[in-house]
Amino acid sequence: MLGLIISLISGAVGGNVAGGLLKGKSLGTLGNSIAGIAGGGVLGSILPMLGMGGGGEAVDIMSIIQSGASGLVGGGGLMAIIGALRGNR
Repeated sequence: MLGLIISLISGAVGGNVAGGLLKGKSLGTLGNSIAGIAGGGVLGSILPMLGMGGGGEAVDIMSIIQSGASGLVGGGGLMAIIGALRGNR
């Protein structure tokens, strides 16, 4: 449960970082956060199933880092994909 919460929070951060870096593709703060939370939650749930993430309920520094990294990547990635599909408006 802690890993999922960390993935969601870091996903929101990743979405907003990606929105800041991709000015023309940004969805706004709220849109970036929502896309980031969705991406972080999805990737944070899929990676442990594939054996590549902070799966389990162990609370150690590596599982926290893995959950945070997967959230950042998933959130930023999904925000970038949605921004690219949406185009410049």
